[in-house]
Amino acid sequence: MKKLQVVVSPTAVSLPALAVAAVVLLLLLTSRRLPFLPMYDPTIASSLPTVAAAAVRRVPSDCDIFRGDWVLDDGGAPYYTNATCAVIQEHQNCMKYGRPDLGFLRWRWRPDGCELPRFDAAAFLDLVAGKSLAFVGDSLARNHMQSLMCLLSKVEYPRDVSTTTNPEFRTMRYESHDFTVASFWSPFLVTANQSWTLTDPVNGHGEMMWHLYLDEPDAAWASTVSNFDYVIVSAANWFTRPSVFHVGDGGHVIGCHYCQITGVTDLTLRYSLRAAFRTALRALASAVGSRSDSGAVIVRTLSPTSHFEGGEWDKGGDCRRTRPRAANEAPMGGLDLDFHTAQVEEFMAAKAAASGGEGAARMMLMDTTAAMLMRPDGHPSRYGHWAHENVTLYNDCVHWCLPGPVDVWNEMLLQMLLRHRSGEVDV
Repeated sequence: MKKLQVVVSPTAVSLPALAVAAVVLLLLLTSRRLPFLPMYDPTIASSLPTVAAAAVRRVPSDCDIFRGDWVLDDGGAPYYTNATCAVIQEHQNCMKYGRPDLGFLRWRWRPDGCELPRFDAAAFLDLVAGKSLAFVGDSLARNHMQSLMCLLSKVEYPRDVSTTTNPEFRTMRYESHDFTVASFWSPFLVTANQSWTLTDPVNGHGEMMWHLYLDEPDAAWASTVSNFDYVIVSAANWFTRPSVFHVGDGGHVIGCHYCQITGVTDLTLRYSLRAAFRTALRALASAVGSRSDSGAVIVRTLSPTSHFEGGEWDKGGDCRRTRPRAANEAPMGGLDLDFHTAQVEEFMAAKAAASGGEGAARMMLMDTTAAMLMRPDGHPSRYGHWAHENVTLYNDCVHWCLPGPVDVWNEMLLQMLLRHRSGEVDV
């Protein structure tokens, strides 16, 4: 394995143990305020070698790239490090902030019955030349996009052409390939706002709560997404928050999740996730299909919520494993299974509704959940930082280290786009 080039901050220190839970909660409640990118370093871009595209290796069409196992890859090396990619956010920069083990970088995903080729940055950019790609979702959608930009940095760095200063809505352009990639912050996919809500009118009790309008696509992406050829949509973790559910023109309340409001039925977060996906996918199928006959909506299934060990996320739980689990050691269950089932069923329903319809986009499922359930070793844990603080931040078992297992999402994406371009029906 090639020697890694790692830059480590000498000033990283640990938070007191009693502050861990509070900081995790702060992160989860304020993650939309995290900066999208660190300062762009033009010296890195100017030193990039010119890489020519090679013939793209394709996985056989009868191989399911989403079912398999992680195997040791002694001959491989990370695609990038924190020293070669300038767009890794501090709180996912595990190598910079002192993660002592790098064994989590020595595993590759092997689908059952075939080999998944390594990511070819030049081939990817050639494939998407003249196209545009949007990531719609929460901070894990941003994690996915930053992985892609790090992978592509071997060939080209993009120019920031964003029309807003909001760090959660970025548009990046790869000039030499006429390729645009953008992110749209939408953790619930539907219209949502947070406000103080009266839960007990008699005693005047209330709390901050999310209000979800389950039949309204979020205007943050719905008003713009028709300009993109490909849209990758994902969401899950934010549905765990206390929420009130609204539908109809008047936005009348039909239920809630963990709201404890007098006279309102708790329909649970499973209801809201399913309804939000139904609304978003039907809107996306129509909007992206209006762009061109080559448009595609890609649904990425949830990233696991179950990797905290030794306690819940707010009770000292952590993820300190140093190697993957085998497939038989990582069965899907609990909330992960419920969310995954709802996402797949709503995807299938939206795909059936769009099939054969005039102006409808192609619908593709990026079913990454089973593969990522096996990688509890790939999270930042305590090796992450706020961009403006030289302190260990929190036990993060939600996001993924960069580089890390999350890079496989883009190896899968390349194969999916190849199949889509060739006109294969089932992806």
